[in-house]
Amino acid sequence: MSGGSRSRLLGETRRAKILAWLQEEGSARVRTLAEAFDVSEVTLRQDLEKMEADGYIVREHGGAFLKSVTRQVRSMALQHLDNMAAKQRIGRAAAALAGDGETIILDSGSTTTEVAAQLVGKHNMTVITNALNIALMLGAEPGFDVHMTGGHFKAPTLSVSGERSADYFRGLFVQKLFLATAAIDLGAGLTYPALSDIPVKRAMIEAAEKVILVADASKIGARSFTSLGGLELIHTLVTDDAIRPADRLAIEAAGVEVLIA
Repeated sequence: MSGGSRSRLLGETRRAKILAWLQEEGSARVRTLAEAFDVSEVTLRQDLEKMEADGYIVREHGGAFLKSVTRQVRSMALQHLDNMAAKQRIGRAAAALAGDGETIILDSGSTTTEVAAQLVGKHNMTVITNALNIALMLGAEPGFDVHMTGGHFKAPTLSVSGERSADYFRGLFVQKLFLATAAIDLGAGLTYPALSDIPVKRAMIEAAEKVILVADASKIGARSFTSLGGLELIHTLVTDDAIRPADRLAIEAAGVEVLIA
């Protein structure tokens, strides 16, 4: 492969990761992205110019924001709505693990939203969440006491994040956490497209007696931008039947229970 072809591929890979970052955060500064991806601000601006020309983002002075974010928030729609049939099955299987009278944490995300939808009808449950859409979904349901963290609002995920959100979980104790992830790498563990959610997810894990990861099989074997930690952080993975047998064996060998929806 020529140097030009290699450089082009590196640029395409970097722009895909920048887009994933913006799909998580909504917006970002040029300086922040340049430091995160270890490139010059000139190179980063060129990336943003290409992404704007392709219709993904809108550039602003010193940064950029996701083009679809205003419409998405107004319609209360989430960004990642692929593999929804699998996510719905995972939501049903995961919700069956939560019992009446329990206190649980629901992480933000499209799969955890499906878990929340399947909880309707349970009784005397306390739900703590950083997801605005989940709070609205369960907040008016009989039998649910819903608490929402504070923090910085992230439009694409309809959630709040950052240190203030993480602080909410300090000193709390819950029976179960239903955790989301962007990707599961057997070496790097649970990975995410941006940095701001990492403190929140760590605080959630510390507060929970049992950590249940909900993720469709397409996320297994992939790697995103930053790592939360290894598979030893979780007790149970709820996924779908598209999981590769070798991946299931490797995850179970790490001490994780695997439930197929």
